[in-house]
Amino acid sequence: MDMMNYESTRNKNLNFKASKAILQGLSDDGGLFVLRDLNKKKIDFSQFLDKNYYEIAIEILKIFLGDFTKEEIKECVYKAYSHKFKTEDITPLVKVGDDYVLELFNGPTSAFKDIALSLLPHLTEVALKKNNETKDILILTATSGDTGKAALEGFKDVPRTNIIVFYPNNGVSKVQELQMKTQEGKNLKVCAINGNFDDAQRGVKSLFTDKDFINFLEKKNLKLSSANSINIGRLIPQMVYYIKSYLELVKNTDIEFGDKVNFVVPSGNFGNILAGYYTKLLGLPINKLICASNENNILYDFINMGIYDRKREFLKTNSPSMDILVSSNLERLLYYVSGQDNEYVKELMDNLNTFGEFQVTKTILDNIQENFASGYATNQETKQIIKEIYDKENYLLDTHTAVAFKVLRDNNDKKHKNIVLATASPYKFSDSVYSSLFDDKIDDEFEIMNALSKKTKGEIPKNLLDLNKKPILHSDVIEKNKMKEYILEKLEGLL
Repeated sequence: MDMMNYESTRNKNLNFKASKAILQGLSDDGGLFVLRDLNKKKIDFSQFLDKNYYEIAIEILKIFLGDFTKEEIKECVYKAYSHKFKTEDITPLVKVGDDYVLELFNGPTSAFKDIALSLLPHLTEVALKKNNETKDILILTATSGDTGKAALEGFKDVPRTNIIVFYPNNGVSKVQELQMKTQEGKNLKVCAINGNFDDAQRGVKSLFTDKDFINFLEKKNLKLSSANSINIGRLIPQMVYYIKSYLELVKNTDIEFGDKVNFVVPSGNFGNILAGYYTKLLGLPINKLICASNENNILYDFINMGIYDRKREFLKTNSPSMDILVSSNLERLLYYVSGQDNEYVKELMDNLNTFGEFQVTKTILDNIQENFASGYATNQETKQIIKEIYDKENYLLDTHTAVAFKVLRDNNDKKHKNIVLATASPYKFSDSVYSSLFDDKIDDEFEIMNALSKKTKGEIPKNLLDLNKKPILHSDVIEKNKMKEYILEKLEGLL
């Protein structure tokens, strides 16, 4: 299948081959890379019925990475997934009551980000060679908790690559923070900012269009890139588990091929659910992609009313990876539902940056609502669902997946099978999960983790065991407006 070059969501004249788009991460104008004709391509997914996770991944990447050879893709896929996940199945599908849970947390950091971030470093290495790139890569990443550790683990000591991760101080779980602060590797730095995830993300994205900063990096023989889902090399691999889980229902005779299903996705930055939308564009039989939000329910409001308004209180919740008010990947959705209208997307993004809000037309909103449904859960509702599912089904949810289960209940679609994407191990959020189930109070996060395991007879992921006994290697905290200065200072130590 011949795909055209990637272009910016904001300017169709800015376009690159896939390998170049992966290296660059973000377009020069601040837009995100997209394929113009994606919605015109259709795949007969029934041909994948006999393929395993690796084989499906290779087929999907072949479509999206037009200047990679099949052998290059195959090598990247097998390097990414062989013997690094708890199961060679990579993303097991588990029946919970009448519904299904797609477990995406069996990788090296116990979060769904592992699936794409195990692959991205290998794609980056190939892309460097393919473009005869003489500059080394500097990856800047903002995280609301899980991306940071997964990116650090993926790019740890990768040749010709340096990575700096920023996260909101007191805005991630204790386990998420320790995962980052204890990260080993000679080519990386981790820093907390006194601000929220949106501040971190805004700071990182602004540097991609900062000409003085780019010129400085060029003198240091460095090129900027990103490991967030704004990078197409992060986004595309996430399509695979949508396809695999659908085909698994067919193989298990739970559905017939062609029957439509719903996917319920806990969503903050809109990347995971957008990967599902891409598979629907290509022809995967999806009824609705159900966007599940916590009390920072900006996506819920947008999908229901067509108004995106970030001028609201930023709330800290018990599902911190979704504590986001600026969902970067929504820009890619706007590009497709507007009929690939780059100028319109740029206008919306300019309005968001200048006025803090934008509103789409009724036609576009209708298009969105044809593909998406939405809902949200409060902190208390999240805790209630964790207890209810455990008591009734003996299945332990993390807080983000519990948000999705609450929204699934509210949606109440009995006509279609429902697949809930489980995005993290419950042991990454032991405090919230434990307090949802049991009355007794324990102060230490790791004592809570052990108590949760003992009482539920669950297995703590190996990467989280003894995390509290590892030495702290990163303890920097800065003001949110000092990110550029921090990078310039720390680059001397990395290079």
